[in-house]
Amino acid sequence: MRRRFFVDQVRNGRAEISGDDARHLTRVLRVEAGQRYEISDNHNVYLAEIETARKEHVSFRTLEKLPLPAPTVRLILCAALIKFDHFEWMIEKATELGVSEIVPVETIRSERGLERAAHKRVERWRRIALEASQQARRAFLPDVSEPESLRETLAREAAYKFALDENPAAPAFNAALPATRDPQDVVAMLIGPEGGWTGEERSQFIAAQWTPVSLGPLVLRAETAALAALAIAGSAWLIH
Repeated sequence: MRRRFFVDQVRNGRAEISGDDARHLTRVLRVEAGQRYEISDNHNVYLAEIETARKEHVSFRTLEKLPLPAPTVRLILCAALIKFDHFEWMIEKATELGVSEIVPVETIRSERGLERAAHKRVERWRRIALEASQQARRAFLPDVSEPESLRETLAREAAYKFALDENPAAPAFNAALPATRDPQDVVAMLIGPEGGWTGEERSQFIAAQWTPVSLGPLVLRAETAALAALAIAGSAWLIH
């Protein structure tokens, strides 16, 4: 299976990768002129041949446009800010699971200082999502949004909005899924911080018509809950 790389644009049948990305291709992957790979400009996917492979510049010539995957459900992961090493691992794995958008959310129990520092991390997080997208051979990159308040997140539009809740009274996530599901649906999932939701936050997401759901009786780390929710929703819409 050919490797797939993302490029900024394809213009007149040509594309290029430069800087650190090009150095990775030439030094680590040892790409050479004449080799064929797949490239995506985040709109289309192409079979392409390397024309030149220099230290900091790799150029491609497209050979043919490849079929795009069938439309799938748009999965929005709204995740409370947690320690950055855990958050970055979550971004990587969520990207591999097919997330469409990752929204960092500021919550009351997020660790002090994370909100301010998070804004400086967004470009790094997008880079992580890019690398995971290439590894997973995605056709399109997920969006990684700027951090936002819980109030802003709760105002987002989606066909279905679920809030993962440790409250034992919350119904099981798979039982709360709609019986009729469409690939064009937008599904948003809200994941709380390590300390859980406050009573005030729980009242807010219920008032905003987010459905509280549970992943069972075990206590999960925030990043584990996020990936479990993505896997459940992704497979539910995929097989229906």
